[in-house]
Amino acid sequence: MTTEPLSAGGDPRRLLSDVRSLAHQVRLDQRMTWVALLVLGVATLVGIPFDWLGMTVHCHPDNSCEFARWGLLYYWPVALLLAYAAIAVSYVRTARARGLGARVVPYAITGAVTAVGLAAILVAAPLYFRSHPLPDQPLPYWWLILDRLLMPWGLIGIALLVLARLERNLGLLLFTLAYLALVLLVVPTNEGWGLAGWGVQARFAVPQVIIGAVLLLGAAGFFRAARGRQR
Repeated sequence: MTTEPLSAGGDPRRLLSDVRSLAHQVRLDQRMTWVALLVLGVATLVGIPFDWLGMTVHCHPDNSCEFARWGLLYYWPVALLLAYAAIAVSYVRTARARGLGARVVPYAITGAVTAVGLAAILVAAPLYFRSHPLPDQPLPYWWLILDRLLMPWGLIGIALLVLARLERNLGLLLFTLAYLALVLLVVPTNEGWGLAGWGVQARFAVPQVIIGAVLLLGAAGFFRAARGRQR
């Protein structure tokens, strides 16, 4: 990006308008939204075999199953830390190449905090439920929503809200709200996929495929929009 002296012809209002236009262009040039979505989408898809192979399942004749998802613990905290580090480096390098400052640090910190928090949750939850078993009756809906929000893909959405605020990116905000609605209300169910014969692993893998695909499609859309602005 290059800057030129502003000439407002002595009109303060025109000068203010030019300054605002330049500031808006700087914010647009700072955005690397598609990189963040691409990295997170790839991380989601790569995590599927870890979850599949790290899941231990013991089913009973009454069709109830006990399972542990060790792949979540061993893969996702590390994957999220590496993903947010890669995103931060990409933002900083691109900003320096354009002679701009990067505003990605709060986003990277938020991502790192969610990664550490996820690790703590995945370690503490089995210990808690050993002495506090789940009730037989259906769980409250708010409990299910909270459980989905604290999964890796829910935490990705929380961090994306921070990035949308930092970039003042309305498009990313709308995408993230739609993404969270998908994660919390539509996709996460492991019933009704027509995969009963494939086992529990498949019923958990299908939602992750959908979530990863949505992130990659979002990356493609924001990349196309960024290329369009540069023409």
